[in-house]
Amino acid sequence: MSAPRTTTDPTGSAEYPLIETAERRALRQAVGDLARRYGPSYFQAKARAGEPAEEVWAEAGKLGYLGVNLPAEYGGGGAGIAELAIVLEEMGTAGVPLLMMIVSPAICGTVIARFGTDEQKRRWLPGLADGTRRMAFGITEPDAGSNSHRISTVARRDGDDWVLSGRKVFISGVDRADAVLFVGRTEDARTGRLKPALFVVPRETPGFEYTAIPMELVTPEKQFQVFLDDVRLPADALVGDEDAGLLQLFAGLNPERIMTAAFSLGVARQALHTAVEYAKSRSVWDTPIGAHQGIAHPLAQCTIEVELARLMMMKAAHLYDAGDDLGAGEAANMAKYAAGEASCRAVDQAVQTLGGNGLTQEYGLGALLTATRVGRVAPVSREMILNYVAQHTLGLPRSY
Repeated sequence: MSAPRTTTDPTGSAEYPLIETAERRALRQAVGDLARRYGPSYFQAKARAGEPAEEVWAEAGKLGYLGVNLPAEYGGGGAGIAELAIVLEEMGTAGVPLLMMIVSPAICGTVIARFGTDEQKRRWLPGLADGTRRMAFGITEPDAGSNSHRISTVARRDGDDWVLSGRKVFISGVDRADAVLFVGRTEDARTGRLKPALFVVPRETPGFEYTAIPMELVTPEKQFQVFLDDVRLPADALVGDEDAGLLQLFAGLNPERIMTAAFSLGVARQALHTAVEYAKSRSVWDTPIGAHQGIAHPLAQCTIEVELARLMMMKAAHLYDAGDDLGAGEAANMAKYAAGEASCRAVDQAVQTLGGNGLTQEYGLGALLTATRVGRVAPVSREMILNYVAQHTLGLPRSY
């Protein structure tokens, strides 16, 4: 047997196989085995009851899956975003898509691991790795979306302290988080201009208030709007260098896009599995409906699109883990776009395959219709990704 084909790593650090390693395949299998013991019925019951999926989160953390990307010296697995994306994808495929994995270990854990002080790492990373602590992420604002240049949450110095004021919306899981990693803006001492900076704010800090936003999403994680009214923070609440600006921010946003792609792909694969099994067993006039090309071809097309999106996600994760932040930014945006589109089409086709049954709670596909929209609108809209590709990949004039 010939050796697997490899593609040269653009960073020059190594070659990587286009086919997943045995270790990553084993990780997929192990995570899938765990998630299938809970399955969509468990997850949907928790979501409809408005309860967190604590049991599966705790077990995944205890087994080391939640922190597989975090440094080993702080209790993590010492791997990368590629492995964490595998965990989330397989959890979603089994019907247990843990949205907070995108936020707690991927965004917050990565930022603290890369830019945090030794004390911040010791304080937060072990708990984020084993799931006993959670951290939410706050960037989106009512008038700015995720545009870091228009964020109005401002941090000002007051002696040795920071004072943070502003408002955030669509912040996931605040009620279950020990703290939130907020994106604010500070004044550059050299230029006087405002630039983004990151602050860890424990949830019980005075002046930190939050209220739930009623959502149509059927998910255990709630969305919140947050009000920061002169929240006083110690100097060590700042993560990294206050003058680093976008560098530190995108260290978290690129993993966010990769993990959102993994979330979307897991949902898509769950839906396709449900539709395929139904198409094999559901017979009309003594013939399984899956034998008809009107059913088979759309499902096959969706499967191809999902696999193509997975390949782009794997590329983005590889580039990020290899330290190519610029290349990872482009690939992560493309992966998030491709996975969101593939997921929407896959779930829509799955519902169509089941007909009326596709909208019953028994099969759980109706809830996935709203879940797939997450990949199109968050954490950045598909239109903004198209703007990014047009400007940065194609070199077209900026439209805004």
